[in-house]
Amino acid sequence: MGKHRQAGGGDEDPEQDKHYQRSLYELQVELVKLQRQLIGDGARVLVILEGRDTAGKDGTIKRLTEHMSPRETRVHAPGKPSNTEETQWYFQRFVPFLPAAAEFVVFNRSWYNRAGVERVMGFASKEQVETFLHMVVPFEAMLVRDGLHVRKYYLDISRSEQKRRLAQRREDPLKQWKISPIDEAAQKHWKDYSKARDVMLGRTSHPGAPWHVVRADSKKTARLELIRHLLHSFTYRGKSKSLATPDEEVVFAFSEETKALVAR
Repeated sequence: MGKHRQAGGGDEDPEQDKHYQRSLYELQVELVKLQRQLIGDGARVLVILEGRDTAGKDGTIKRLTEHMSPRETRVHAPGKPSNTEETQWYFQRFVPFLPAAAEFVVFNRSWYNRAGVERVMGFASKEQVETFLHMVVPFEAMLVRDGLHVRKYYLDISRSEQKRRLAQRREDPLKQWKISPIDEAAQKHWKDYSKARDVMLGRTSHPGAPWHVVRADSKKTARLELIRHLLHSFTYRGKSKSLATPDEEVVFAFSEETKALVAR
């Protein structure tokens, strides 16, 4: 591990794009097989996607879910809490969106907002952040003990790639809805986000729901490897014997040993 980070510009190569489309199709076929098994077993699956602004969460979720069963698949993107939710136990507003039997749920950001953007932007106090970090592991452990399958991925990009994507977002008329005041703070508070990320990953990765970091400077590579890693984390009937193992240069478990591999 530790080789050079993939460049975002490589996504435009025609031959790589053909390989990407073919690989994506094969992986999506495997996702359909997996979901059929999950539905038959009445399993409950929660996939949490976190990452910096422009890291590619929306695009990854689109490819992950676009051929899955609409009835059993849900995506939840938590918004700003209401006045009432501000007075509740922090996790309370997320609980109604947890999966029921046979459901596959993706959180596009999650309760980890408190350890990330809320901490960096001052939307939560130091005491609230510390309380969250103290409570989240027991909370997730309780969900896992109850039978919930929890998978957590952090999409990691370099500062230069984020700068490029933010500029592209401002110029693209189809992406205007993605622009927010938080975008303007992304580069300014880069080091603050790095520190918050390291604390979050270090204190909230646990055996029941470990964090996996996805190097996402190449959007297409990140999508393929995340889906591949997710598939390998489950046993299901009909799994292709030719399904490649995830690339550990792209997806790796966060630990003190791998901490140096995330973007600075």
